[in-house]
Amino acid sequence: MLKYERLSDEISGKISSDRENGSLPRVAFDENKVIRRNCDKDNASVIRTAFIRDIDKIIHCPYYNRYTDKTQVFSFFRNDDITRRALHVQLVSRIARTIGKALGLNLDLIEAIALGHDIGHTPFGHAGEEYLDGLFFAHTGRRFSHNIHSVRVLDKIFPYNISLQTLSGIASHDGEMELCEYYPSPLVSFDTFDRQIEGCYLDKKNVRKLVPSTLEGCVMRISDIIAYLGKDRQDAEKAGLLKTDSYDDCAIGTYNAEIINNLMVNIIENSYGKPYIKMDNEHFEALKKAKADNYQLIYKKDSVRSELENTVQPMMERMYERLLADLVSCDKASPVFTHHIDYVNTAHYNRDIPYEQTEPNQIVVDYIASMTDDYFTDLYSFLFPESDLKITYKGYFD
Repeated sequence: MLKYERLSDEISGKISSDRENGSLPRVAFDENKVIRRNCDKDNASVIRTAFIRDIDKIIHCPYYNRYTDKTQVFSFFRNDDITRRALHVQLVSRIARTIGKALGLNLDLIEAIALGHDIGHTPFGHAGEEYLDGLFFAHTGRRFSHNIHSVRVLDKIFPYNISLQTLSGIASHDGEMELCEYYPSPLVSFDTFDRQIEGCYLDKKNVRKLVPSTLEGCVMRISDIIAYLGKDRQDAEKAGLLKTDSYDDCAIGTYNAEIINNLMVNIIENSYGKPYIKMDNEHFEALKKAKADNYQLIYKKDSVRSELENTVQPMMERMYERLLADLVSCDKASPVFTHHIDYVNTAHYNRDIPYEQTEPNQIVVDYIASMTDDYFTDLYSFLFPESDLKITYKGYFD
């Protein structure tokens, strides 16, 4: 039987009373304290406040459209009912703003972080990220992480002058590391942030050491987990891999709607008026158990991983080497120039150095990470028309 929790009368009454009396807790980030690289630009106005400006920049980023055809978990299905990354970022934004509204947080900052958090993600989900990281490391000794690359997209490839608070939330959104309590660690300068980001390129372990600088970033981080935990189960069922009743019942439920509701309620119950975001131990342990079940039954399932390893991985390896060779030899007819470098340069943003002078491996990584699943497949066929490597999709009637 489905179980939907409710806020206690005490907390529900407290929130209602505080709203009516204009006495909500003062825990939201103060937009007057926003930090940008260029503080002389992008000043807030009555209509376009600081983080609305960030939202607008992110939505109009040329790579935002590409969320639509990037894998969330299941790559080889022609099925419009299976989640793509575009829907995932919307779900994260909705969940985080629901929590943030109840807690009195800055909803525009939450939305900016949510909409930008995966914009640097590779095609073919976390498997694609893993393969690209291996190639980048083998060539340069540097690491690739999608959340760090999301910062690069919005701060370097397209230098949008996005706020430090938004970029920090994006960098530290790691939805693979759940915590019972999330305490923000304020940032006061880009110098500190830039050192943190460089540390993540040098050692991937540093990614998990990043801490959101605002409560809004903390809410977005846990909302990322809430958004995919039950939705991935729904998608696995639609893909015919398992039934939802394959999971053990626990405090947060087993179905997507239960999981979202019960975790949101528990977080609000335990976080209202506090300078941190918290779940109680029962819900936290249930979240960890549910996530572990997902790994066992979905993410590490041989049938899911083997298809990727047998096709996408060797295709990406071959593509990487070809694009790098074209770049080094300055083959201006190559797609790395015509479809990537020229495309980036049409944005006409002033950069510290011209984009084409970026280290060649980084350009190749930028290009591959920007690709949608379908574009990757078509580019591979264009570059290697005689290759035996092919991606086979499961259609609607298979």
